[in-house]
Amino acid sequence: MTHGSFRVPSPVNEPVRDYAPGSAERASLRAELERQASEVVEIPLLIGGEEVRTGNTIDVVCPHDHGHVLARAHLAGPEETARAIEASIAARAEWADVPWEERAAVFLRCAELLAGPWRDRVNASTMLGQSKTCHQAEIDAACELIDFWRFNAFYAEELYAEQPESGPGMWNRLEHRPLDGFVFAITPFNFTSIAANLPTAPALVGNTAVWKPSDTALLSNWVTMQMMREAGLPDGVVNFVAGDGPTIGATAIADPRLAGIHFTGSTATFRTIWRQVAENIDRYGQYPRIVGETGGKDFVFAHPSADVPSLAVALVRGAFEYQGQKCSAASRAYVPRSLWGELSELLVEMTRELRMGDPADFTNFLGAVIDARAFAKHRDALAAAQADPAVEVLVGGGCDDSVGYFVEPTILVASDPSYDTMRRELFGPILTVWVYDDAQLDEAVAQCANGSEYALTGAIFARDRLVIRKLTHDLRFAAGNFYVNDKPTGAVVGQQPFGGSRASGTNDKAGSMLNLQRWVSARTIKETFAPPTDWRYPFLGAD
Repeated sequence: MTHGSFRVPSPVNEPVRDYAPGSAERASLRAELERQASEVVEIPLLIGGEEVRTGNTIDVVCPHDHGHVLARAHLAGPEETARAIEASIAARAEWADVPWEERAAVFLRCAELLAGPWRDRVNASTMLGQSKTCHQAEIDAACELIDFWRFNAFYAEELYAEQPESGPGMWNRLEHRPLDGFVFAITPFNFTSIAANLPTAPALVGNTAVWKPSDTALLSNWVTMQMMREAGLPDGVVNFVAGDGPTIGATAIADPRLAGIHFTGSTATFRTIWRQVAENIDRYGQYPRIVGETGGKDFVFAHPSADVPSLAVALVRGAFEYQGQKCSAASRAYVPRSLWGELSELLVEMTRELRMGDPADFTNFLGAVIDARAFAKHRDALAAAQADPAVEVLVGGGCDDSVGYFVEPTILVASDPSYDTMRRELFGPILTVWVYDDAQLDEAVAQCANGSEYALTGAIFARDRLVIRKLTHDLRFAAGNFYVNDKPTGAVVGQQPFGGSRASGTNDKAGSMLNLQRWVSARTIKETFAPPTDWRYPFLGAD
């Protein structure tokens, strides 16, 4: 037992390393890339601290060189999933009773390990297994995850400090308890930081979790899990179970002790999960918390007063960084005809300069898309666009999966604002532009506001302040993260809490206290110091 009102160190965002030519950090990361590329790692399950090998394995490969096997991962079935749930429940009581500052210390140590000796390991595994450039890995697997752990500890302190007023003769308190059961964390391939944050944010406030990682991010996720063990995370607090999503999900979601689901992934999968929860609602000991960040069809809307060079850079970076495989990636743009001539020339010039290939070559701007299924979806969408006379392929349009799953950065120009790639999330390096007549600004804004079922991120470009004010108002329900004269990607923990609504999720804002609040269940405690001893109230007295 400890006594004191403790405060965590004030969080600051982790500086992004630039890996410039000749720098020590560049040489160190390259050496780690070579080391990891030369070995084949065995990835077990981790259940209650025990490494479990089922013998049912899959190969983990480089997306940019799909013949290169990085690891062989053991997969869980219903039996292993049930064991992971039991391990979570077994660890729950002791972990929940640990003082909050001791739990915070584990994740603050995780942050320091990642900032120092584990940085190259986590970054290299992300580059190899998820085909990220060194910059994209650095801002994700290192900096954002460090920020999640540092800022979440700070937000937990603020959450616990939130207390009610007390009247005379009493003391009112608010206890922020963990949820009554286990949390099921289902994580995506595209951000190592999100993958680690989804099980650990609930764990910070006393919950235990079953972590189902993406099959296409297993190398970096396993490295991160090992780092958490080194930081002192007790056995059973986070249980790592790779495997078939529907199989693992069916077991976890049917368990009466399910307390919550922390999800990032596709809208279709999230809707399936929500439906399964509803079908099992009579089984649960409580109503599970469902937190999800799902798809996006993120926009850039340009006003005739926009600065064209800034707009061009925002579109190229926003659409093509990490091959467009960000929930926030710019994938539809609305551009006035008065700017299109100048802008289109810049877009073609910039896009043609982007190099694509192995992320170990630091001159490449893009790697490969994540797997064969993603490649096929992009290939088919490009083929349909090329065959449609109402669509112009401004630049790009090619793809090749002979060595890696490479899709050229592509800009399509659609004559119809409701064209397929203006509405459907592709999750690849494909940007579709609709050019509107300047005189039809209001109609174009309405198309942007309602042209997609999603509402995750969006950006506007304009110089005129009154226009900025109007567009910010008119598009207020079209994006949960809204950017003015900036690309719609790159949210930073502690600066731009992230999340959207409509088909983009529950908008519970990762990287803020709003998310942590979903993983606690408050109990109000009223203590009366001198309780009454007479049942009669004064008004009962006779006149």
